[in-house]
Amino acid sequence: MFEVIAELSRWAIPLILLVVPLVAMLRGVKVYETFVDGAEAGFATAVKTIPYLVAMLVAISIFRASGAMEVLVAVLSPVLDFVGLPAEVLPHAVMRPLSGGAALGIASDIIKTYGPDSFLGRLVSTMQGSCDTTFYVLTLYFGSVGIKKYRYSVILGLTADLSTLIASVFIVRVIFGLDG
Repeated sequence: MFEVIAELSRWAIPLILLVVPLVAMLRGVKVYETFVDGAEAGFATAVKTIPYLVAMLVAISIFRASGAMEVLVAVLSPVLDFVGLPAEVLPHAVMRPLSGGAALGIASDIIKTYGPDSFLGRLVSTMQGSCDTTFYVLTLYFGSVGIKKYRYSVILGLTADLSTLIASVFIVRVIFGLDG
């Protein structure tokens, strides 16, 4: 069964790249012209998002370099211990809504330090895969299309991030039977 799944996954993308243009061509779509138009629109969108991306990356760098992350961890550690969340994953929990790349780097460090099958390794892996980069989405995507009023989106996004953090701790404890 594993070999069948491996073979299907190996051929999935090439088949999609073959079937989609073929079906479009059969339906009378000018495939090449449509592709070029889409690429042009995508490039324009990418250029439009660069200022928002640079601003967000600078803010994240300042946050980390200033030592604010360490202060935040120190202040919240007693509360985290009370609810059963290891302080070691707090930098990941804080960084995940800001930057997927930075959160992945923190997750990699935690996994390298504690091991992939440890409580912390499984917890940070579950956290990495279960929430989105809220501020990245708001800054980059909302900014690039001109949405100015996104107050409730911030609240909902951060609520979703918090709920996935709590769910991650619960799931790792229940499913893997590990303790932090």
